[in-house]
Amino acid sequence: MDLVKTGNKSNFKFQKVILLMKAFNQTLPILLTSTLFFFAISCSQAEDSSTENSNKKASIEQQLSKIKLPDGFKISIYADNVPNARSMALGANGTLFVGTRKSTLYAIVDANKDFKADEVIKLEDDLNSPNGVAFRNGSLYVGEIDRLLRYDNIESKLKKLPKPVIIYDDYPSDRHHGHKYIAFGPDDKLYIPVGAPCNICESKNEMFATITRMNPDGSGREIYAKGVRNSVGLTWHPTSKELWFTDNGRDKLGDNIPPCELNRVSKPDQHFGYPYCHGSDIGDPEFGHKFSCDEFTPPARKLDAHVAPLGLKFYTGKLFPEKYQNHIFIPEHGSWNRSRKIGYRISFVKVENNKAVGYETFAEGWLDQEEQEAWGRPVDLLIMPDGSMLVSDDKLGVIYRISYIGS
Repeated sequence: MDLVKTGNKSNFKFQKVILLMKAFNQTLPILLTSTLFFFAISCSQAEDSSTENSNKKASIEQQLSKIKLPDGFKISIYADNVPNARSMALGANGTLFVGTRKSTLYAIVDANKDFKADEVIKLEDDLNSPNGVAFRNGSLYVGEIDRLLRYDNIESKLKKLPKPVIIYDDYPSDRHHGHKYIAFGPDDKLYIPVGAPCNICESKNEMFATITRMNPDGSGREIYAKGVRNSVGLTWHPTSKELWFTDNGRDKLGDNIPPCELNRVSKPDQHFGYPYCHGSDIGDPEFGHKFSCDEFTPPARKLDAHVAPLGLKFYTGKLFPEKYQNHIFIPEHGSWNRSRKIGYRISFVKVENNKAVGYETFAEGWLDQEEQEAWGRPVDLLIMPDGSMLVSDDKLGVIYRISYIGS
């Protein structure tokens, strides 16, 4: 009996296998068709994405032909697909870190050192406007609206970002002019401007409209300069080590006043006029009666009104001709409320004996003068070890490279 039962079970199992094989044969074409369909869709999407990227690069390259530079200079794309690219900092191993006024922080890798990005890595995507970036001793410092972060040993952890150390969290949370630009000075202190929370106003909080500085660990914060409406650019003279900075002038006084400013700090605690005096001699209509302009430090150079000067740099490389060495380049982001737009260019300021003695356009073409439409907006500059200059563009979402190849 046991043998008969076992045999019956065997027959049943065999019949079950036959049925399963028939079902499999019936569904196999469907499975293959579905697999091929989704494979084709994936390939199509990848191809579409590749085509889209290629078309975008071709479009950018075409736009670059509109940029006017002095003879012998060349502009190219270092990295694209960097939305809202703002402040830049270079790591010890060549990683380019890029902040934004949105929520994203980027790392850009040029692995084969051909001056073109091989990879754009999204490090963070939930920060509070990580506009400011600075690099020191293997760590990346990031300036959010109201706090400063530090990512240690970051270049070895780009694909697995460490949790940041919060080194300071007591800056104002106001977003108006609240995006932080940060930089380390030659004294190894971290400098952080704090913009005015308005177009024009007095504030009870003494931290507004200043440049602050602190130790790398966040201790010892102090106000270094006052009367600074909205600085988004700091640099230090290569020999005197004095701080120079840009400042954005107030709005709604007309197309041509007040000027934006290039300023030099010769000693701590200087006051540069805001909100009482603009330029060196324009008293503010609302607050100017309180003080004379003679009581404030005048700008080293008046810049054109409403050009929005941002991340300036002294050129310390050797690639560019001698004319440019140890002088200042200023990216001018461009006006937003002038009847005819101005800026959208890179300017050059000649400096002699701690005085700004010249102001001229170095690169232009991001603004279509006839149509009064801008296709790009320069933000920050970075002098690379080879002497070339990187330029971020938050409108187009790219990083340019300007090099000198000779006449």
